[in-house]
Amino acid sequence: MIFARRQASSLRDLGVQVTLFNLRSRTSPILMAREWVRFRHCLRRADPDVVHAQFGTVTALFAALAAPRRPLVITYRGSDLNLAPPSAPFAEKVRSLAGHLFSQLAALSADSIVCVSRPLRRRLWWRRGRVAVLPSGVDAELFRPEPQARARQRLGWSEGARVILFNAGHGARVKRLDLARASAALAGAVIPRLRLEVLDGHTPPDNIPVLMNAADCLLLTSDTEGSPTVVQEALACNLPVVSVDVGDTAERLRGVHGTRIAARDPRDIARAVVELMATPRRSDGRSKIGEFSAHRVARELHGIYRELCEPWPVAPDRPPEADEDLLANAGKEQDV
Repeated sequence: MIFARRQASSLRDLGVQVTLFNLRSRTSPILMAREWVRFRHCLRRADPDVVHAQFGTVTALFAALAAPRRPLVITYRGSDLNLAPPSAPFAEKVRSLAGHLFSQLAALSADSIVCVSRPLRRRLWWRRGRVAVLPSGVDAELFRPEPQARARQRLGWSEGARVILFNAGHGARVKRLDLARASAALAGAVIPRLRLEVLDGHTPPDNIPVLMNAADCLLLTSDTEGSPTVVQEALACNLPVVSVDVGDTAERLRGVHGTRIAARDPRDIARAVVELMATPRRSDGRSKIGEFSAHRVARELHGIYRELCEPWPVAPDRPPEADEDLLANAGKEQDV
């Protein structure tokens, strides 16, 4: 949940005092009971004005039940409201359905709700009028364009290789690593020295920007998504993107040169990859940084907090063109 920690950091930059509570178990009744006691101690120490659950399922329901007298904000991120695909094993479908039900129940206690995409908002059964659609947010200083040759030198990559970047995370089946490999194999029959660079969830987060600047293309083939942060990070780095239509990727890629939305078919995905790599060049995705910059998202959240518990300290002002300045200078466990 690196995005939750980064969001907390962005809120601190606005003067918000943030205490992170990491829920250590969501399955063991004994451990959950201990976490309940620990969380109540944390509430007494921090005495927060708002409790913000950074995920649905057990995390949000736990927060709703353990802090009933505090204003509650819940951020739904994808797998908490998206059901497991039909191809998933039976046990996974059961867990997914249970998590979905917990998420829906928790929404009844929420004073404000954040969904990271519009398709995810439509999955809520109720309280849609309390929903703000906000992506997780991308640090525009960390994710910024860098000359590809320099990034490859830092990684020790060959300049002549052609690289597709794929984020499998800890869910290779849902991310459809099988589809990505089949597509890359087909594209490799046309493009010499093409390889698929797979991120398996163990890559240090701060290394992701250099990988994006070194790669030629980001590939997304997931069965389900909320608002894939990896796509926004790629746009911030001007990395070309090929994606299936999942989550809010079509909205994010709309109007961006050097991107493609492909059918969920290896031949169509391979065709899109070949088209992008036929004339290698970076995208202009950073032009959309104002839509999903971490600062913009933090200010929106700050506004939500203020509405829930006035009086609330006013965040330091920042001119609206601040995110544009970032663009101009580009060249130079679960949380509750």
